Amino acid sequence: MPELRSQHASAGPLAGLRVVDFTHFLAGPTATMILADGGADVIKIENALRGDEFRHFQPPEPRLGGEGPPFLWVNRNKQSVALDLKSQAGREIALALVDQADVVVENFSGKVMQKLGLGWETLAARNPRLVYCAVSAYGREGPLADRLGFDPVVQAESGFLSMNGYPDREGVRSGSSVMDLSAGMMASNAILQAVVARYRTGKGQRVEVALYDTAMMMIGYVAAQHLFSGVQYQRVGNGSADTVPTGVFQASDKPFFLVCSSTPTFQRVFRDVAGMPEIADDPELMKPPGRMAHQARLVGLLRDLFATQPREHWLAKMRDCGVPAGAVRTIEEALVSPETKARGLVTEIPHPTAGKVPNIAGPMRFSDTPVVAPVAAPVLGQHTREVLERVLGFDAARLEAAAKAGAFGASNA
Repeated sequence: MPELRSQHASAGPLAGLRVVDFTHFLAGPTATMILADGGADVIKIENALRGDEFRHFQPPEPRLGGEGPPFLWVNRNKQSVALDLKSQAGREIALALVDQADVVVENFSGKVMQKLGLGWETLAARNPRLVYCAVSAYGREGPLADRLGFDPVVQAESGFLSMNGYPDREGVRSGSSVMDLSAGMMASNAILQAVVARYRTGKGQRVEVALYDTAMMMIGYVAAQHLFSGVQYQRVGNGSADTVPTGVFQASDKPFFLVCSSTPTFQRVFRDVAGMPEIADDPELMKPPGRMAHQARLVGLLRDLFATQPREHWLAKMRDCGVPAGAVRTIEEALVSPETKARGLVTEIPHPTAGKVPNIAGPMRFSDTPVVAPVAAPVLGQHTREVLERVLGFDAARLEAAAKAGAFGASNA
């Protein structure tokens, strides 16, 4: 596993952008991870006693002191500052950090930030250039503002769950936390749009991303199809409701996925791969509706053919013919696949206590302002002293006074 050598944050596309991060668990931290990968100075404010509860997500990893890999994955390149926000001294430090920030991100439920004296109105009055991003389940206003919500719940409520699986059984949720992750992506996008707008207006603003809204977007064009036609979407398993033949096929040894999304691709599949020119040139099959009408026959022909040779035989042939297809893999297989190795996606990065730990690289590549090669997520409070000295000019006496006042929690007084 190659070691990914660090590119200094000052070279990243977001160098100079300071983010005070009050997020926890997954959706909010995904947004700030994206910003941190871009070189932003992300200061993660954590509960002084336990930190982000996602640190304790199961199963625990002994090399991480009993913390879990999920926290490690979504908090790289961040600096941990441990504060007791229920103490006056802790809140004063948080406010002072926000005064020096470009962006604040939070994903608390309900009015937690307001109760802590850290709500949008308070912070904007102190720092008019501040971009304040709130990530929540159902938005910060309206009748659902105080309602708790989680990724699988909004998958179910949005109809996303109903799209997945087979028609003869209940729909299934995505195994990945796609709504948390996509909401985090949308939040980072919204933050950067507000930062760009600030160049024009000179003012910050409040931006909001809700998991439910994101889930409705993640339904994709299927929602628009229904609004126009009124036809209810039918689950098709690994097939396609629009194109034939598309889906998983079993070779003589292993499965692969074939996508046949256009007439030229259909013709290449049957003429060049399958050796069936009479199918490739059949006038009745030149348009998608004709192919959909003969779905069972077309899929059956290919299923019988593909079972006669190993997967790599067919994939090589399809690559040569320009047909999109790929191996069906487990996660374990994907992590060591040629594609993953070629893209340099699995690396080792430095961790403050565990030496080197595995990392999955982000997908963005820049020609002139490379993303920061990551360091692992911090241990709780690792950067408290460093950040307060660097950003707020604290000296040893001020740090000691803040500790005695309970800013860092009772155990650190």
